[in-house]
Amino acid sequence: MQQQLINIAYLISAVLFIFGLKGLTSPRTARNGNLIGALGMLVAVAATLFDRHILSFELILAGIVLGSAAGVVLALKVPITAMPQLVAALNGFGGAASVLVAATAMLIPEMVGDVPPLQLYSASVASAIIGGATFTGSIIAWAKLQEVLQWQPRGGAVQAANFGSIALALVLGAYYVYDPAELWPFWVLIAAASVYGVLLTVPVGGADMPVVIALLNSLSGLAATATGFVLSNSVLIISGTLVGASGFILTSIMCRAMNRSLTDVMTGSLGGPVAKGPKADDVYQGRVKSTTPEEAALIFDGARNVVIVPGYGLAVAQAQHAVRDLANLLQKRGATVRYAIHPVAGRMPGHMNVLLAEADVPYDQLYEMEAVNPMFRDTDVALVIGANDVVNPAARDEPGSPIAGMPILEVDKARTVMVIKRSLSPGFAGIPNKLFAADNTLMLYGDGRDAVQGLIAALKEM
Repeated sequence: MQQQLINIAYLISAVLFIFGLKGLTSPRTARNGNLIGALGMLVAVAATLFDRHILSFELILAGIVLGSAAGVVLALKVPITAMPQLVAALNGFGGAASVLVAATAMLIPEMVGDVPPLQLYSASVASAIIGGATFTGSIIAWAKLQEVLQWQPRGGAVQAANFGSIALALVLGAYYVYDPAELWPFWVLIAAASVYGVLLTVPVGGADMPVVIALLNSLSGLAATATGFVLSNSVLIISGTLVGASGFILTSIMCRAMNRSLTDVMTGSLGGPVAKGPKADDVYQGRVKSTTPEEAALIFDGARNVVIVPGYGLAVAQAQHAVRDLANLLQKRGATVRYAIHPVAGRMPGHMNVLLAEADVPYDQLYEMEAVNPMFRDTDVALVIGANDVVNPAARDEPGSPIAGMPILEVDKARTVMVIKRSLSPGFAGIPNKLFAADNTLMLYGDGRDAVQGLIAALKEM
């Protein structure tokens, strides 16, 4: 009877996870989706506490206290601009937990109950390999996003070592499942998988981190699924599968948004042999026009349709609140303001959405790339803040460009384009942006927040 009640609770929890995931598909319903998912996890944890396999409630209580304390500290201390790093770290913690559960099951198999030996050993191996790679890969992703690691090796040697480490882990995993009498293959495969996680992530450039985070999130889900088979826990299997599948779908969507394969992203490649891009002097010399906040205010004063394009520079400058204030000011003057969101803008999936939500920007003002691109022809001013490659017309107009074919926000079709940037430095692709030298483009140099605040002050004086 007790087990039946636990299974019913797990079923309710799984249904809540599905509805919660559904809520996360839209910024408007994301908050409720999070709450529904959290409720599902509460139900799952409460049901698990009644399981006969629980050995020490004191340890569980200690874990709850420590975990809650860490969560509160992170929520209060980590700035919204550091969310990508936090997400990467949390993915890593999920992978590490899967490895620890698998290792415990191998050291003390009687703790997991009546699990068939083949299921126990094969699931533990899968959990250890996926979890180990997820943990070290996530740590590297965190270090790159935190800018404490600049290492980005590429080439055949890295790929060969990458393939060798995962091949060794798989061979040792198969050997251990066949003959689990000795534990050394299990420990070595964890080490090999951990090396694979490092080599999987280090070649990736900073601009590709949204794809990597989505992939690591998917892997953490698959590790949880394998752990569910280790423990013969249905809700863990279901929830891990949902996370794994949704993460993989998001990874695929983001790769298509950049017109690149996952292999290109993970090897740090721009997609194959292409012609070298033009030199910066050839593009910019004598063509770039700069402006001042006072001159820019004159242009905005007569604008009736404005599209704001946020990029990573907005996050670095923490300019989201200033941008909201500018939008509110323009709306009071009768202008229509929209925000154009590129799928890979920022350093994690939905990074720009999170930043703008923190500044209380209305959800109905956010437009995805496919919806907003046709609107640029009727846009008076397109304001680009910190974006680079995602607005570079070369992706559309130059077949030989390193970013050729990558879908972009077609801001160059607006009547006037105003770009806020510190300098003319290139984006991840390392090529000059022809948008900056276009006839209808004006450059407003400076820190994103300072430049927007100067523009607001100039508008108020008019």
